[in-house]
Amino acid sequence: MTATSSSTCARRGRSHQGRSRRGRSHRGGALTDFFTDSTGIEIEFMLATFILCSFIGIERQVRQKSAGYRTHVLVGLGSCAFTLVSSYGFAAVLGPDVALDPSRIAAQIVSGIGFLGAGVIFKGRNVVRGLTTAATVWVAAAVGMACGAGMLSLGVVLTLLHLVTLFLVAPLVRRMPTADRKRLVKITYADGEGVLRSVLGLASSMGFATSIARSRRIDGEHGPSVAMDIRFHGRQPVRDLVPPLMELPGVERVSVQGERGDPTEDDDSM
Repeated sequence: MTATSSSTCARRGRSHQGRSRRGRSHRGGALTDFFTDSTGIEIEFMLATFILCSFIGIERQVRQKSAGYRTHVLVGLGSCAFTLVSSYGFAAVLGPDVALDPSRIAAQIVSGIGFLGAGVIFKGRNVVRGLTTAATVWVAAAVGMACGAGMLSLGVVLTLLHLVTLFLVAPLVRRMPTADRKRLVKITYADGEGVLRSVLGLASSMGFATSIARSRRIDGEHGPSVAMDIRFHGRQPVRDLVPPLMELPGVERVSVQGERGDPTEDDDSM
């Protein structure tokens, strides 16, 4: 813990000692007053959580993910409030024969966020969406807990590292070569013109292995057509194959599903 965090925690300790003494002296009324010596510090921690989690939530909102600004801010504020209550909310009942474990509620925050994070993960036919968003919800809870415990420097550093990972590191990782890339390409072409043979031949010449996932006949713009889903395996991006495919006679439409950088994918590195 840094010197700043230690000083902050020390201030909270002194404030809540005062709260505890007042609580025991007012047995005939409310245990605590609405405004206490620690109210200012509590507001400070909540505002810090609000600001830090806003940065996390705005990033998800801009990318139009399932959990956006409101979700992340509320998760952070709730985690901060739970941590404050767990650590200091029961100071008035402490006594020689009463012992409390401040970590119990904090531990349940982690478990509860796991269920919330699972709710934003969706598995489609060929891609899993929402893993990164679920992780950011978890980070927002951690930021709230850090601020609620008085470790503001930890919350700030965690938020900065989170943003650096998503804005700086993730784009670099996506540009790194991978051992194998496997993507699904949807191709629509005129039926009965030997287009499939040309498609497979072109893919082979560019170093791609292919496997047909699904094929169905449809009514195209210029007569009967075939809509086919083909999986391409190769060491280069599948999107490099799209322009040559579109130039083949009879090919009407080509779309890539799950390609890295494709806006239709909830890229799990983002």
